Amino acid sequence: MKWVRGIIGCVLVVAAASSFGQRTYLGFDKNGYPGDDLLPALHRTFAYTGYWLNDPPGMSENPWAGKRGVVRAAGFGFLVLFNGRLDAQLQGGDAASLGREDASVAIAAAKLEGFRAGAIIFLDQEEGGSLLPEQAGYISAWIAAIGHSEYRVGVYCSAIAVASGSKTMSTAQDIEARFPEAKLWVWNDQCPPAPGCVAPAKGFDPAKSGTANALVWQYAQSPRRPEDTAACQQTYAADGRCYAPDLPHSGQTYIDMNVSRSPDPSHGR
Repeated sequence: MKWVRGIIGCVLVVAAASSFGQRTYLGFDKNGYPGDDLLPALHRTFAYTGYWLNDPPGMSENPWAGKRGVVRAAGFGFLVLFNGRLDAQLQGGDAASLGREDASVAIAAAKLEGFRAGAIIFLDQEEGGSLLPEQAGYISAWIAAIGHSEYRVGVYCSAIAVASGSKTMSTAQDIEARFPEAKLWVWNDQCPPAPGCVAPAKGFDPAKSGTANALVWQYAQSPRRPEDTAACQQTYAADGRCYAPDLPHSGQTYIDMNVSRSPDPSHGR
């Protein structure tokens, strides 16, 4: 993406006590599939993973397709994710029709992968700031179509406020106001509030993202964005990426890091 301890068998999954008195769980997401063999090692730290239903950003195929059973057997919960359209892809067309078409694709893919009724599908809204009219039309139609299916609605978006006319607004604030039914998976890698590419042991909660009702907070990205991560750059590798703790650095082990109060935020198991 632009902006990827409970006991299961002998595998220990990191959980922390949040400042709200609830347990929180770490997860990772990644455009590329890390490989079947790496899943047990990743599960030592992470309770859940992002799972793409269509081609991730910048990719011409979906390496996650057909992997739900393997990922589930490794003990992971899910963040079920559908790659939405950029504004340039919506301009000059019927944004609402595209939203409905993409929702149909997402629903069909979720069924094919075996996700049960009630699972949350997050629409990947890559661009930050307040929504442009065509973006709002697309997202509105997508949310309405998913809402009429057996699945539930979520949106992945920015929680960083940027200039919007005479005020500042984040995409998360705009979506929360327009579509209160949507669960939010927000990204905010600014340090602070983000701690950088680390796995905090306590006092860590998605509400600290700047969006109080966030279900999930993506707090570290690969590669890091220098303009917002200078204060925590030492937590990232020299190449600017965030790598999974205690694993050799490779194309399979660089990730985005997330925190949630649920070990299965999409209810995808």
